[in-house]
Amino acid sequence: MPYLESFTLATDNQEYNYLRGAYVGAGYQTAMACYDHSNVYPFKIFPPKGLQKLTFAPITILYGGNGSGKSTLLNVIAEKLRLQRSSPFNNTPYMKSYLDFCSYQMSLGKLPPRDSKIITSDDVFDYLLDLRSINVGVDRRREELYQEYAELTPRGASSDPSFLLKSLDDYEELKKRNEARGSTKSAFVSRRLNTHEVAGRSNGESALYYFTNKIGEGALYLLDEPENSLSAKLQNELRQFIEDSARFYRCQFIISTHSPFLLSMKGAKIYDLDSRPVSVANWTDLEAVRIYHDFFEAHRGEF
Repeated sequence: MPYLESFTLATDNQEYNYLRGAYVGAGYQTAMACYDHSNVYPFKIFPPKGLQKLTFAPITILYGGNGSGKSTLLNVIAEKLRLQRSSPFNNTPYMKSYLDFCSYQMSLGKLPPRDSKIITSDDVFDYLLDLRSINVGVDRRREELYQEYAELTPRGASSDPSFLLKSLDDYEELKKRNEARGSTKSAFVSRRLNTHEVAGRSNGESALYYFTNKIGEGALYLLDEPENSLSAKLQNELRQFIEDSARFYRCQFIISTHSPFLLSMKGAKIYDLDSRPVSVANWTDLEAVRIYHDFFEAHRGEF
């Protein structure tokens, strides 16, 4: 049973009455400028799509092209449910008022599970940047230790075989020289390199690790285009991970995506935000999937 059963958006009448009341007393030109779509976000996005209420499965997918509103819808749900988030989003002075018109129905109690969160592309990108910064520092320190090893070993140009222990102040230096001469370069550097590098992982592998590390058991997770940075192989691994998490670990997912691999998840309920009105669709009927299908069909003889 999903934690979040349904979510209701503001109606066309609610939006109209709010916006009309908000600009009472403003001049005509000012009112028209303020009423513009971009200035009252997230108002005036979903009524033209005929979208007011969504019901959810253990895995629900919001599909649509750029500008379809799928990320906006995720953010509206996340803010109304007060889910944990790491990165800021496109908030506006109208968001709070819009959320007042929204409502939701939970299957158990009035609140989502404690560890529920929204994970966005910005979260993953920030994580990858943090890793890069750490690894740059590791590389710099490693080069310093390589140079230090070269200077301490007998072959080093600045090594001093005649170094003698003259006082207790020289003891640590003597230990370090003896350690260098009795170790390989890699062993010497490994013992003294305190910062650990996430070695051997590409950006895609690190991004997949981010999801598998952040997603636990028994919670609601909103994922905004998680396929970014992932190769086809890794998208397939993420698909399997999400399916297993929903099936065996009591997780619920609401995902915005146009990845065929994620769209093909077993039992997923897919809302096509490109259709008018928005409707539930089969993944094989979606435009993004049909484009891939037609492309490979055209090249069938080359396989």
